[in-house]
Amino acid sequence: MRSERNSKNVGSAFDADAQDYDRERRMLIPCFDGFYGNAIEVIRDWAAPEKPRVVDLGAGTGLFSAMVADALPGASLRLLDLSPEMLALAEERFAGVPIRAVETQVFDLAKDNLEGPWDLVISALAIHHLSDEEKLELYRRIYAALASGGLFINAEQVLGSTLEIDARYVRRWHEAIRAAGASDESVARAEARMMFDQSSTIGDQLDWLRTAGFEQVDCTFKAWRFAVLVGWKS
Repeated sequence: MRSERNSKNVGSAFDADAQDYDRERRMLIPCFDGFYGNAIEVIRDWAAPEKPRVVDLGAGTGLFSAMVADALPGASLRLLDLSPEMLALAEERFAGVPIRAVETQVFDLAKDNLEGPWDLVISALAIHHLSDEEKLELYRRIYAALASGGLFINAEQVLGSTLEIDARYVRRWHEAIRAAGASDESVARAEARMMFDQSSTIGDQLDWLRTAGFEQVDCTFKAWRFAVLVGWKS
């Protein structure tokens, strides 16, 4: 299991890069439009309640939450993240939204109580910081915290199914971000954050979602190391 020290280190790493994080997202995620666009498409396909209760796990600056808020204008949102600096930027992003609709909370995905019930649980590029055991335990907590008919969407960085395939993912990512104009400094910051990564394969994660209780699971988008994993609760 991950130590308290490691949790603090992850939060500190993202605190340090908070100001540059959004600016670099599109460059560092070569499939940005398809990746986030597919997650929103899944949400639009879901039979959402009129006023869905949404929680964003590892919300960072609120980038994904803002997209979801546009798709679900009646939603209330809670943004959870280890990094206070990231959450401060998220609060700026939602400054024009009534305070009752959006709230933020410093939160450790590995251990803190998800409360609920939630209609929609979302996460983007956060859960891969957990160990395999922590991922399964989090998926169990997510399933328990979801209301009937609820939806879980994890827009995530995944591990290749073999060492050779994963090396291909890494090579293709470096080629794509360099072609997009990533500077040495940007790459260095990204690689420093990636030191905390503990990515898992799509197959393992879909199995863990089933073990956690999800009746229907799928990978609805895949582009090399980026994938959208979905679980529907009956």
